[in-house]
Amino acid sequence: MSTPATTDMTIAWADPARAAAFAHWLHRVAPAHGLRPETLRLASADASFRRYFRIDRAGAHGGGTCIVMDAPPAHEDCRPFVRVAALMRAAGVRVPEVLAWDEAQGFLLLTDLGERTLLQALDPTRPDAALPYFKDAIAALVDWQRASRPGELPPYDEALLRRELALFPDWYLGRHKGLTLTEAQRQTLQAAFDLIVRRVLAQPTVWVHRDYMPRNLMLPHGGFDPARPDGRLGVLDFQDAVHGPLTYDIASLMRDAFLSWDEEVVLDVTIRYWEAARRAGLMDAEGWAQDFGAFYRAVEWMGLQRHLKVAGIFARLTLRDGKPAYLADAPRFIGYIRHTAARYRELAPLLQLIDAVEGIEAPVAYAFGRPA
Repeated sequence: MSTPATTDMTIAWADPARAAAFAHWLHRVAPAHGLRPETLRLASADASFRRYFRIDRAGAHGGGTCIVMDAPPAHEDCRPFVRVAALMRAAGVRVPEVLAWDEAQGFLLLTDLGERTLLQALDPTRPDAALPYFKDAIAALVDWQRASRPGELPPYDEALLRRELALFPDWYLGRHKGLTLTEAQRQTLQAAFDLIVRRVLAQPTVWVHRDYMPRNLMLPHGGFDPARPDGRLGVLDFQDAVHGPLTYDIASLMRDAFLSWDEEVVLDVTIRYWEAARRAGLMDAEGWAQDFGAFYRAVEWMGLQRHLKVAGIFARLTLRDGKPAYLADAPRFIGYIRHTAARYRELAPLLQLIDAVEGIEAPVAYAFGRPA
């Protein structure tokens, strides 16, 4: 037997034993897939413990590249990734194909969807150029939602919604801002959380990607062309998918963690989604099929839950996991929270709390918010 391939020395391994196990695994799977171990290099790391490497394939196997996922089993469970990838692929969504999987050690070999994210291609000052991408993202989302069936994915239930909301007071307010909430502030948050959960749980349910945003959508190697199956956007980071509120993924897409759009752009794309979802028979609640306004209010309440959660997650990534780059985008989510809270009378106390925490002086004016 030949010596196992060594990994690129620019890739750091905290655990020498895991590095050796990875080298042996890569040596074992390389021949069947035409992999060239000497080309292994870091592709990306995400907010979890997962890392991704890119590796070249020999010309006899079609050339190109593959992706290797390193997901330490002590921290990451690959089974949801593999299961959801199969569901999305069956729904017609372009996702990585699992070519090899060492379940016990958390090593996966995947097809490579591309090196550029949609986020890298978007310019908020050029919404017309972004529209073809968003139209394809909507088409993929509706395909995914239309394939939904109960019992396949964990439920996005009240317990999960509330655990996520708790990240905001625990990590953003408590750990990041160093704030000890008064009883009145706790009651304000509790009342707002109760409203959010009640409205969100009233929505029809579908399969939810749960992080459907431009950073997780990939531009294909051969160029973007939605008329070709291999020219459509690829979808990543779907392992946390659940069965939950219909509005979650469109709220994620248009209220992005890393760039913001003018509201007319958000409305335009959301209307396009609404029309596509109506045609697919997904708008079967609260008169949504006839009233975009009712649907859009539901999107805003769902987005509010996500904004509060993400602000907490970004604080946790910085303070617990040593990833300060995420917290730099927290003000974007505070802006989203304030924007939504200012539109609804029921959320006025939440807006006042946020403004007090952020040191924002409310303008002296009279405003009459609309009911939800």
